[in-house]
Amino acid sequence: MIFNEKWLFHRLQYVLNMKTFKIIISRSKWLFHPIFIFVFSTVALAVSFFLYIYWYMEASTRLNALIKRFNLDPGQFLEAQTWMVILVLSILVAIILVGIFTIFVYNQKTLQLYRLQHNFINSFTHELKTPVTSLKLFLETFTKHELSRSDQLKYITYMISDVNRLSNHINRILNLARIESKSYGSEFIVTDLVSLTKQFYENNVHLFQDSEISIHNTSEHKIFYSISKPLYEMLLMNILTNAIQYNKSEKPKVKIRFDVLNNKLYINFTDNGIGLEKPKIKKIFRKFYQIGRSDNMSAKGSGLGLHLVQNVARLHKGKVVAQSGGKDKGSVFSFILPYKH
Repeated sequence: MIFNEKWLFHRLQYVLNMKTFKIIISRSKWLFHPIFIFVFSTVALAVSFFLYIYWYMEASTRLNALIKRFNLDPGQFLEAQTWMVILVLSILVAIILVGIFTIFVYNQKTLQLYRLQHNFINSFTHELKTPVTSLKLFLETFTKHELSRSDQLKYITYMISDVNRLSNHINRILNLARIESKSYGSEFIVTDLVSLTKQFYENNVHLFQDSEISIHNTSEHKIFYSISKPLYEMLLMNILTNAIQYNKSEKPKVKIRFDVLNNKLYINFTDNGIGLEKPKIKKIFRKFYQIGRSDNMSAKGSGLGLHLVQNVARLHKGKVVAQSGGKDKGSVFSFILPYKH
């Protein structure tokens, strides 16, 4: 009994010591955080530089007083290049500070990219696994059961939908890789953008059956622009599917409007979707970024669609900007191109 009590006492003491140690370690982790190290290093460097100047000025003042007291030659003690030395040292310290800041920013961006890639792998694995699992289930159903023709057609429709879903994900990755490597050999042809947009919608109307998409041209004339048809259609597909995907309305609506203002062409895509909060507007064009799981809306897609859209816009010497009135107030994506009548 005594042995057990002693053992229990020592064991309890050991556990308490370990918990205390872990608490100390967990609280001291912030000491090794990159932000703390960066701030501490910058402050230490600035303080050391300040103290150097302060001590130098104090020593110089005392030396001047000593020279005057004993009527000595200042040239024997003070060099004319003293302030030049201070200036050079200041420049060197400034360069060091800029270097430290650059390394810090690069490190933070690398960490952020790593987190985004990690999230992308997790979510994209799910996006690939879901249709593959569905296809496997349907095929096993075909092999194990005798199905009527109507059931066969129903399951085949589901499988085609899953195959299209997989194909879209794969094409996005391949297209982005080709665009970023500048190996996307596409010909730019002067085309009427309004007619091309209407043609795209007519060819893909089956993909937007449960949605309402309208196209308006506020200009009285046709709008011609040098454009890559495959890339432009890729941009349209990504913006429209994104507007419909992130939409909780009974009937998703997208209004495409062409405006020419101040030597610029605005192709505005206005939707009635879930909207965007201000902090997210600047992030949505980043690679791998996905709107998080909020308001019962799970993270969807690959996080590459809008990043791909921005790259396509840049290839056409334009850009895409987003605006929103806030949560549940829809969004407006504007494809802006330089344009002269």
